[in-house]
Amino acid sequence: YREAWDKDKTQISLPSDTPVMLQSKVNALNISNKHYQKAWDEAKAKSYDLRADAIPIKQAKASRDIASEYKYKETHEKQKGHYIGCPSAKEDPKLAWAARAMALQNDRLYKKAYNDSKTQIHIPVDALSVQAAKECQTLVSDIDYRQYLHQWTCLPDQNDVIHARQAYDLQSDAVYKSDLEWLRGIGWLPNDSPEIKRVKNAQDLLSDNVYRTPIDSVKYTSVVDSPDVVLA
Repeated sequence: YREAWDKDKTQISLPSDTPVMLQSKVNALNISNKHYQKAWDEAKAKSYDLRADAIPIKQAKASRDIASEYKYKETHEKQKGHYIGCPSAKEDPKLAWAARAMALQNDRLYKKAYNDSKTQIHIPVDALSVQAAKECQTLVSDIDYRQYLHQWTCLPDQNDVIHARQAYDLQSDAVYKSDLEWLRGIGWLPNDSPEIKRVKNAQDLLSDNVYRTPIDSVKYTSVVDSPDVVLA
């Protein structure tokens, strides 16, 4: 069924002068990169002449010199040493002041004199500052802090010292219990006092020896007229 159509598809021919074909050729030329660069390729194949004094060449050289760091600093390097007005940089006041400021800012040079003088300091042992430091060290010392105070630093007859001693005596546990220790074991009551008699009676009532009198401690004689003796 499709055999005739398949044969006709390969045998179709269009005339080359139809509007559609002409338009397609023009479009192909417009979008062709090779046709677009044809004139440039032909110009490259020919020799060209550029003069050294041409305006584009001069402009390129000037731009290169301006952009070059060497050319930019060439004038400055040539003028060094000609505008300070001194034979050398050390004699210029501004440069000397800048060097002095830099030396002052240097921490090592700033502390050099101090480090050299640290080992040369001599302080007498009886100086007030040394004595004050020793007393302060004694006060803050943990060893001296834990020792009992046996050296009075003030007069013993001062009012504050006397008051402190009285407060210590009142607060002391040994002093607080000294009266009890003195009274312990010295209590006394008369023998005929009611409390002593009450205690003795209670002791007699609670005594097992009195409550259970042994039979061998009682004196007795046998009865002659008892029924047992009469019967015997």
